[in-house]
Amino acid sequence: QVQLIESGGGLVQAGGSLRLSCAASGRTFSNYGMGWFRQAPGKEREFVADITWSRITRYADSVKGRFTISRDNAKNTVSLQMNSLKFEDTAVYSCVARRPGMQEWDYWGQGTQVTVSS
Repeated sequence: QVQLIESGGGLVQAGGSLRLSCAASGRTFSNYGMGWFRQAPGKEREFVADITWSRITRYADSVKGRFTISRDNAKNTVSLQMNSLKFEDTAVYSCVARRPGMQEWDYWGQGTQVTVSS
């Protein structure tokens, strides 16, 4: 059974940093696309960043230059380094994965809460 388990969320002051990690299990994800979405209270879920099997990355405009996504295929993990955090980054962050060639995300984690105090 495929599982995506996030960790690393918490409470941080504005301007601070957090590093989220996602551990994937149940299969090998080295050729899967991996990424992160977030959902703030009362708002729709939004794309944050993703990374292909070949490590091509994309970012939402709102996080470019502040967040960095990376992956370790040997460990089946994907990480999101978040710097210069802002109050508006407060959300539940979910890890996602999709099979090669797919547009939709096949697998979703439960999410981890990130709270940025102003």
